[in-house]
Amino acid sequence: MTTVIKEIIQAMLKDLTNEQLIKLKEVLKEKLSSNSKQTRQKSNEEYLQDFLAAKRVEGCSDRTEKYYRMTLDTFMNEIQKNIQQVTTEDLRKYLTDYQEKRNSSKVTIDNIRRIFSSFFSWLEDEDIIIKSPVRRIHKVKTPNNIKETYSDEELERLRDNCTEIRDLALIDLLASTGMRVGELVRLNRDDIDFEERECVVLGKGNKERIVYFDARSKLHLKNYLLSRSDDNSALFVSLKKPQKRMSIGGIENRIRQLGREIGITKAHPHKFRRTLATNAIDKGMPIEQLQKLLGHERIDTTLHYAMVKQTNVKIAHRRYVG
Repeated sequence: MTTVIKEIIQAMLKDLTNEQLIKLKEVLKEKLSSNSKQTRQKSNEEYLQDFLAAKRVEGCSDRTEKYYRMTLDTFMNEIQKNIQQVTTEDLRKYLTDYQEKRNSSKVTIDNIRRIFSSFFSWLEDEDIIIKSPVRRIHKVKTPNNIKETYSDEELERLRDNCTEIRDLALIDLLASTGMRVGELVRLNRDDIDFEERECVVLGKGNKERIVYFDARSKLHLKNYLLSRSDDNSALFVSLKKPQKRMSIGGIENRIRQLGREIGITKAHPHKFRRTLATNAIDKGMPIEQLQKLLGHERIDTTLHYAMVKQTNVKIAHRRYVG
């Protein structure tokens, strides 16, 4: 019986909306099953809660979860429809109106589209809808801007501008490991293996990986830890008492301030990660090893981070082409 229903629904996919397909499925179940029971229709909020719970199980960070909730809440409040009634046209109109009203960039609009795709694909997988209305909404083409990295000179100027030994250790660790700032704030003193110059970080999806730091980072980090008199287990803490674990925002603000003082307008923690990736590629590190070092699931993400310098392209052309 279930197979028959699926075949009928499959045959009608192109001709009916999600709402009509769901109604057809319910009627078929009711007519073909004498003991079928009508289940209570969940609210949009309940579906959203279930979706976010599923994302948490997959290892979604608190920050990403908040972004998902905010985006989907805004959409649901605007659309004023049961989620099973939403059509492709509804989504297209919402994205168009959103961009016009807020003058949003194409990157922002594509981020919203990706969240919609994740949510409606989950609804489809859970048999809450028959097919995702996002299927026919394609990726928004965005300009492929080459993102900046720190030059060797800028890194040295940042180091020279540090008046606090903590900031020097912070910059060195970010620059030599390429770890995410979210990974850094979770580190404790005991996580650092000075002998092997390595530590285990908890990355996206709660996956652990080993990152490595250089001799300079080891020296400055040891000096920083020896200078502390607090008993906080966190690797990096605030300068003022009572010393508390540094937050992502706290580190971002500190790096931004240090950069602003020496005229680097775009100074932020993630730029260290991109710089390490670019330099590693330029020096010949195999992309698969860099992927493992950065903790990327897909190699495409690693390639996106590693912007090969034009001078190296020129040298390679002369070497391999002539």
